[in-house]
Order: sequence, then C-alpha cells, then structure tokens
Amino acid sequence: MGSAHSQDDLEICESDEEEEEFVDDTFGDRRLKSPSSLDEVESKLRALKLKYPSTAEQAPPNSVDLLRYINGNTPKAKWVAAENFTSYCFVKTYDEDGGGDSEKEWWVLKVGSNIREKVSDEMRMKACKDQRVEFVAEGGYWALSFTAASGEDLTAAFVSSFNNCLFENNHGVELNEAGLASIFEKDFIGWANPEAADDDSMWEEADDIFLKSPQSATPLDLTKAFEEAATTRSEEGMHSLALGALDNSFLVGDSGIQVFKNMRQGVHGTGVCVNFEAAYGSARKKKALLMRAETNLLLMSQQNRGIHQLDIETGKVISEWKFEKDGVDISMSDITNDGKGAQLDPSGSTFLGLDRNRLCRWDMRDPYGVVQGLATANNAPPVLTWAQGHQFSRGTDFSCFATTGDGSLVAGSFDGQIRLYTKGGTLKKAMTAFPGLGAPVTHVDATYDGKWIVGTTDTYLIVISTLFTDKAGKTKTGFEGSMGNKMAAPRLLKLTPLHAHLAGSNNKFRNAQFSWVTEDGKQERHVVATVGKFSVIWNFQQVKDGSHECYHEQEGLKKCYCYKIVPRNESIVDSRFMNDNSAVSGSSEAPLVIATPMKVSSFSLSSKRGRKQASA
Repeated sequence: MGSAHSQDDLEICESDEEEEEFVDDTFGDRRLKSPSSLDEVESKLRALKLKYPSTAEQAPPNSVDLLRYINGNTPKAKWVAAENFTSYCFVKTYDEDGGGDSEKEWWVLKVGSNIREKVSDEMRMKACKDQRVEFVAEGGYWALSFTAASGEDLTAAFVSSFNNCLFENNHGVELNEAGLASIFEKDFIGWANPEAADDDSMWEEADDIFLKSPQSATPLDLTKAFEEAATTRSEEGMHSLALGALDNSFLVGDSGIQVFKNMRQGVHGTGVCVNFEAAYGSARKKKALLMRAETNLLLMSQQNRGIHQLDIETGKVISEWKFEKDGVDISMSDITNDGKGAQLDPSGSTFLGLDRNRLCRWDMRDPYGVVQGLATANNAPPVLTWAQGHQFSRGTDFSCFATTGDGSLVAGSFDGQIRLYTKGGTLKKAMTAFPGLGAPVTHVDATYDGKWIVGTTDTYLIVISTLFTDKAGKTKTGFEGSMGNKMAAPRLLKLTPLHAHLAGSNNKFRNAQFSWVTEDGKQERHVVATVGKFSVIWNFQQVKDGSHECYHEQEGLKKCYCYKIVPRNESIVDSRFMNDNSAVSGSSEAPLVIATPMKVSSFSLSSKRGRKQASA
C-alpha cells in the first residue's frame, strides 16, 4: 500500500493480505502504518514454551492462543497476547423475544475469559494463512492462533463449526440437507454449497465478454482532483446526492439544494444554492430524483406521502404531489427512474415507486394524457396517477429497488430476497427470485445490460449473475426468463476484520452501486459503497475472475477482500461514479464523487495528481 501523504495529496489505499491501518495525527494528515506481525507475537509465545503443558493429554480441548490488536488508530498499534494456551467453544444461549415469554436460542462463541459473542456476520470472521482466523468482537479486533503438532488443519475445523452456527442463527434451522432444502429449495442448493454446483460457467463467460471489450484496463490509483465546501443554512449539512449526466449535479440538504457543474475532472461548485421556501423546507428530504432532461428534480420527504417538484431552471418548487390510489392516501418508501437513462428523456412523466408491499408506476399526467393542474379548487395538492403496479397482501417486504437500461426492475427485501421483474410486465409476479442469505438487503443496483446485480447488506455486498441458458440453448437474463436451477452461485464482497474495526461503530455498508453506464455495449468497471467514513471500491473485473487469489482455498461462497479505500474526515453521505459521458479522454472510467455533509470531492481515474479548487 502507500506511504504517508498529506490531506491535499491523498492516495487511495488498497486492502490485501498484508493489512495496513489508517492513522490520523493532530494536523489532520493521514498516514498508513502496518500492524505488528502476528508471526512476531507467535514467536514470542513459542519462546515461552516452558509454560505450556508438556503432553498432548494436558492440552485443553480446542486449544488456541488469543491475540488482540491494540492502539488501533495510533503509531503504537500492534498485536499482543490476550490469553495464552486457552480454548474456544460454541455454546447455545437465548435472548428474550420482545420481552415476552418466548425465548430464542443463539449460538455464541466463547474464547477463554475475554470473548463471548453471538455468532453473526457482524463478527466479520476471516480465515487467514498459517492456522489463524481474525474477527471483530467485544468492541475489539482479535485473532485466534491454532497450533497442532500433527499438522491437522484446525482452522478449517473452526471455520466449519462457525459456519454451521452462523447458518442456524441466520435461518433458524440446522445446516444439513433438510435445512438447506427448507431455506433454498432444490433450485438454490448451489447458493449454500457452490462446490456441488457448476457455479462458475456464467461468470467465466461474462469474463470473456468483458476482456474483449475495449479499454478494459483498470487504473492503479485514483487521485483527488476537486474538493468543494457545501454551503447550507442547516447545521446538519447535506444528506442526498443527485448526479446528473448532462450539465449539473445536486446536493440536497434540509434547507436547500447546492448546484455543481459536471466537468471531465469531476464536479465543480457553481456558487448557486436554491433555498427551499418555508412551506417546503420543514420536512427533511429523503430522496432526490432528476427528470425531464434533468430540468426537474423530484424531492420525497421522510413523511413519504408525496413529492415536491422543483423546476431547476427557475429554482422554484412548482408543485407538491400526493401519492393516492382509489381515493386513499398511501406511502412510498422509495422512488426511482423508469430506467438508467430515463432522466435524460425531455418528455418523461412517469417514475417508479416502492413500499414494503407495493410496486407501482406513477404518472404526472391524468389518465387521458393531459398534464394535471398544479393545484385544485380547494388548493389541495394534485394527485399522481397510479399508472401500473400491484399491492401485495403479504410476503414481499420490499426495502429497495433499481432499474436496468431497458427499464427492467430489481427489488430487494428485508428478508434478503432479490426479485427480478420484466420490462413492460405487470409488476405482479417476479420472473426470477433469488433467496436471502440471512441479512436484509438495504440497497440494490443493476448493470445497464441487466446481466449483474449488486445488493447491499450491513456486513457484505452480494454480486449476482443473472445470465442462464434456457432449454433452447439461448443465453438470457433472469429478467427475460425464469432461471430455475440454472443460476450461478453469488459472490460476496467484504471488508477485512481490520478495516471493519477501523470503520468504528458506524461500519455498515450503504448504497453499493456499479459505475454509471447509459449506453449499450459499454461495461461497468467498478463497484463502490460507503462504510462510515470510508468509500470502498472494488475492481469489477477482478470480482468476476474465478482465478483471483482471494478465492483460493475458500469454503462456501467466494468472498473478495481486495478493494481500495478512500478515507474522509466525516461520515460519507454517498459515493458514486459520474456518468460515463464525463470520462476523461483516454480513461475507461468517469470520476468518482464523494459527498459528505460539508464537502464534495471528485477523483479522476486518469490523472495521477490533481489540483485543489477553492471553496464554493
């Protein structure tokens, strides 16, 4: 990884097996410090061998050395021995369910007198080389070092037990054939046991297509090109980012919208801020959606009962619209465009809405095609027309959705399922439904061609290939036909336990997205997500490469830990790639934009050294 750099010359840092740590000094500079080697600690433990029992019979069951990483964000960071020659075990305990009489059992990992932690994805458990596992627990970063004179692979035994307990905690059934069948059904056994399925064929086919596409090389690093201060009347700062593919992009806050100019090197402050009128500024805005060739901006508040329509050219909120069906007010938890390029359509009048048990398309015209008036006789807000959709009685539990280039829809759920809906369909029945892995899906995105899905959970990203071969031998996507049992096992993108620990208490993944392509034939190059003060970037080609070193000697679903991190000084609102129209000449990727409540930074993928701009 890199050497020390000032805040004005920040390097992006890569994760690999030789993990490194971020260090902040009192002047705000960021440097990297390698943690003290576990090998060094283990050698010191071996030097104390006289303290160990002399025979195998005296050794406790599941014998391990417990190590802890201390001084985690200082130059004194290092591994120390927490407990020498201790043992671990998995035990069942219980939590009270909602304070009632019923109780639910959980598997818990106990290590010596230091660790007692519920087995969960939040532990970020990772098997390492040299008979060692690392994880986060009890507010710290830990390692178990296994020793076996016989050469037995004790790490594999621990990982197998951990995964069995994790499956039962996540799904409520034991990890066996009956349990797998009850959760995944016969079509999805490969998701839980990919070794038993031919799960790489579609990934490899996609790799071939990707490698044949032009300009497939990925830059080695990203460097800051612009940094702008966000101007707002609210102390809370900005909380929503709406990137445009044409001239402007927008940061939305409680009291107004700051306008940025889209440039080849990133976004540049214009000094223009549209302040909300008192009538529209009281409710915090939850989602911003560009429409009509990016001349209109739809703003949905946390009240979820309607939207404000802002005319960008005049800077005026021209209407407030209500969500209503059959005379009854309804709520929407999310809205999105009809397709990845729909905001560029100058005549667009429809957009999609989602609630826990609703998928629908709203139209700002009346059923006869006439644009509705902006106010009724009694001065009530106009009502959006329910153009298409379905209200499910139960079972969907939708949490998020996104669209492909042609308008097909992917929806994630709180139960972890991901469903695919065909373009032009009724939105009543999913063409393909992928099962959950035990964690709620909080955000989804799809590539422009619909061949890939990325779902966000708190502790990992799940990448899914939608390609399959139908009975006629034709390759399709899961949007076009039911995939049945011909789906490839997904891959997981994870943080190392070290970086999950450094991210602090706010270490949940948010808003994973592909780079933004709006033209047939172009390929997305990266996946970016935010974790607290980190923007985390994966090379998408590397994720798809089945021979990638991350996947060697792994059990279960393949997990990729190779990424780049951009640290900021405050929690990140959003991290997104600009539209590929903004790519610098000769670059395969447009700049990355990182928005925090008080600043906006842009990183060019092609230039190695940028310049810092004055605050807007």
